[in-house]
Amino acid sequence: MTDTQTHYRTCNICEAMCGLEIQHRGSEILSIKGDSNDPFSHGHICPKAVALQDFYNDKDRLKAPMKRTADGWQEISWEAAFEEIASRFRGIQQEHGQDAVGVYLGNPNAHNFGNAIMLPRFFKALGTNNRYSSASADQLPHHVASNYMLGAGMLIPVPDIDHTDFMLIIGANPIVSNGSLMTAPGVGKRLKAIQQRGGKVVVVDPRRTETARKANQHLFIRPETDALFMLAMVHTLFEEQLVTLGHLEDRIDGLEQLAEAVKPYSPETVEAACGMTAEAIRELAREIAAAKSAVCYSRMGASTQSFGGLCQWLNNVLNILTGNFDSRGGAMFPQPAFDLVRDKKGKPSSYGRYESRVRKLPYFNNEFPVATLADEILTPGEGQIRAMITIAGNPVLSAPGGARLEDAFDALDFMVSVDIYLNETTRHADIILPATTGLEVPHFDVFFNSFAVRNTAKFSEPMFEKAPNQKHDWEILRDLALQLTGLEDDGVTPEAMLDLGLKHGAYGKEGMSLETLKANPHGVDLGPLQPCLAQRIQTEDGKIRIAPELYLKDLKRLDASGLLQADENSDYPFTLISRRLPRSHNTWTQNSHRLVKGKNPCTLQMNASDALKIGLEDGQLATVTSASGSINLPVEIDDDMFEGVISMPQGWGHNRTDTAMSIAEGQPGVSMNDVTDSGRIDALTGNAAFNGTRVAVKAA
Repeated sequence: MTDTQTHYRTCNICEAMCGLEIQHRGSEILSIKGDSNDPFSHGHICPKAVALQDFYNDKDRLKAPMKRTADGWQEISWEAAFEEIASRFRGIQQEHGQDAVGVYLGNPNAHNFGNAIMLPRFFKALGTNNRYSSASADQLPHHVASNYMLGAGMLIPVPDIDHTDFMLIIGANPIVSNGSLMTAPGVGKRLKAIQQRGGKVVVVDPRRTETARKANQHLFIRPETDALFMLAMVHTLFEEQLVTLGHLEDRIDGLEQLAEAVKPYSPETVEAACGMTAEAIRELAREIAAAKSAVCYSRMGASTQSFGGLCQWLNNVLNILTGNFDSRGGAMFPQPAFDLVRDKKGKPSSYGRYESRVRKLPYFNNEFPVATLADEILTPGEGQIRAMITIAGNPVLSAPGGARLEDAFDALDFMVSVDIYLNETTRHADIILPATTGLEVPHFDVFFNSFAVRNTAKFSEPMFEKAPNQKHDWEILRDLALQLTGLEDDGVTPEAMLDLGLKHGAYGKEGMSLETLKANPHGVDLGPLQPCLAQRIQTEDGKIRIAPELYLKDLKRLDASGLLQADENSDYPFTLISRRLPRSHNTWTQNSHRLVKGKNPCTLQMNASDALKIGLEDGQLATVTSASGSINLPVEIDDDMFEGVISMPQGWGHNRTDTAMSIAEGQPGVSMNDVTDSGRIDALTGNAAFNGTRVAVKAA
């Protein structure tokens, strides 16, 4: 009988970086619970972590390369797969140009230690500029704001939630997400701690979210009007002489231009459009200015809309003008052991270096917006994408205009997917390359330590050895790159590159290394966030650009949008927004029975008065129609919804044919992106505008 063993690791399903304690006997998992000795999560976990055992044991998981044939999917060897892929990709590029092959990266790449470090090598070998990822369906406005204001897209300010006295949350639901671009396991306890020390939490959202229910105050707001609301807050700070710059006073460039730009946006001007009173806006501005420490945090609801770029710029502006930038209890900057912010002072930004071929959308952070991927595949002409490789992604369900993207993938000459499932996207591939996952991989959070509310570091060894015929994702990409280039393997591994980065990082002189982390399986505490912007800012002169010209110009687009007039739309009278579920993250997590069991979570939440007007009852099937398509799903009467606004979760729709995710197919839901329009984007950043889609609703 094999003795019971204990394994410690960081959960790599979502951003929270929860420490896990896993009891197992050989390959049998006995329990998964929170690691109380983890210096960051202190024993907190959410339901998703317990499902790691389901993905490890999943009978639907692919474990060998698969090739589409006339007789269906058949296993092939790794060697045969790599040879065919390299031959087809190089043939297409030789005939149609390097950019004829496109790449799409899904969200799990950010949680994959090996890929996070080794992907640049693969990109170099493939040699295409046609790269796309989930970042432009999610967080691009944050990176563009940091790029233009601070000189580096990865220099993201993070709420110092554990020390703040006042937290304003706009379009975010961190109790469910455990933070997003604010890595904070156990957010509920952290928010409660603010209240227990006499502080206040305010949520502004079109839905009274799980976070709003725990807050001191919730204010409804109409979707897409967040930028107007934040402009009115900034207007109030200037008008009532509440601006306090604190220790950054000599580092602010553009203050006068900002003050002039916000003059037209008084609370009285925007109140009708936003759906809240001018006095409520003014009082909120006064409170955040008067608090001993305060922080404004806005996320998905503010980012994934037509003016997401303005929202994330204004979020930073509010923190700067109230003296809460780079200050304890405000918006601060982590100092991760493995730092993604390189010295870029004086170096040009990649923003706008290229434009997408069809819609002329901006290139940023070495990729184009995913909203235009289907255009680049379906539109003939020089530079057309004719082959694709998708890596750990399911954009048919997660990108805007999913149905059109399906047509695009069907039109490709050749397609490859690196994925563990035959899903709604990979079913279009010619070859699928499955990798190890979860408990079989080593892990270090390359990205999310950069967004964490406390400085820590932790390396997790694999819990189980991979089978001899399995490959890690980074090994797949390495072998593909070698096949494409004809070069010999130089032996470089993610662990070696991590060790080098740790030794040359902020804590290298104190002995930080991979060996140090391996000797501390619970993780290493590196202390609370500290003011450090003077050392980390990447603008050439070390100053914060508080009013970059491209944001001031984008105000004209906001003015021309008609939002200030709050026009009614008789054809599409409702506004659709997305929501996140505690037991769901990406589309692949829905193949765990313990995460989808129970009643159907894919419902259309609607205010009771709205339902009464159109004759809908709780549980009744409704048809939601937009200019892009229609879907049917059950109604859930919920007065936590603002009138005129409806909500459904994103990432569902496991109702396509020819997939093999048996549990997900048993609770399929419908895809929100069958009614979203890939033409709706934030023109400033290129980020997809999922929230704010105009729709009609009626009984199915």
